Amino acid sequence: MSSVTSAAQVVRVNGIELAYQVFGTGTPLILLHGGFGSVEMFGPNVDLLARGRRVIGVDLQSHGRSPAADRPMRFETMADDVAALMAELKLERAAIIGFSLGGAVALRLAIQHPQLVERPVLVSTVFKRSGWHPEMTAGMDSMGPEVAEALKQSPMYEAYTRIAPRIEDWPVLVRQVTAAMKIDYDWSADVPRLQMPVMIVIGDADGLPPSHAVEFFGLLGGGKRDAHWDRSGMTHHRLAVLPGLTHYDINLSPTLAQTVIPFLDGASSG
Repeated sequence: MSSVTSAAQVVRVNGIELAYQVFGTGTPLILLHGGFGSVEMFGPNVDLLARGRRVIGVDLQSHGRSPAADRPMRFETMADDVAALMAELKLERAAIIGFSLGGAVALRLAIQHPQLVERPVLVSTVFKRSGWHPEMTAGMDSMGPEVAEALKQSPMYEAYTRIAPRIEDWPVLVRQVTAAMKIDYDWSADVPRLQMPVMIVIGDADGLPPSHAVEFFGLLGGGKRDAHWDRSGMTHHRLAVLPGLTHYDINLSPTLAQTVIPFLDGASSG
């Protein structure tokens, strides 16, 4: 995947084992992948982001190189796991990029541990479950433990077989993710309280409509007025709708890194 790959390390946090890898050097940036995946889900973006920073790719609970955990999967507890990992790594603060399921974890991290998050980038992320397109929600509702066998035909399983500590734990991961996907949530009361700069990124053909991303941006105070010639009307939050990208390729497109790097580099602004 990456010319700057380091060997995976595993640490014990909150009673589970969490695997992570470090790429590059510089200011810390934590990457949180989507459901059923691992850091490999970001494809060439890992290298692109690691050119100017220390990228820490985490494999979330029961995913990838992290051993299957005997614990229900919740966005809130996974956010606490990332906070505990940061403490283990002696990271006082870091920028975060989360995609899909990882975006929900990144958002919860910013809500629950705002002092740890310098600036979150939330890719293909909803702030409430009903924010997904109806067919996405229907798909989540229809998936249960029984899909573990069918998903063995997917690229996600193929990747899992290459990196998981125990390939036979695939059904454990599927059971936990499909249960987590059914939990209803609405964090719209928490979003306006976020003080750090937040960037929302979606594809124009994503699993959520652009209108939801605009609503998300609006909860942060973005897009409410003209910026004025001196930019005094701008917030420090950002919204990007990337053309021609879907929920299934935005994470792999180099356009993602190109779009978010200026935001990440603006650590002293806003």
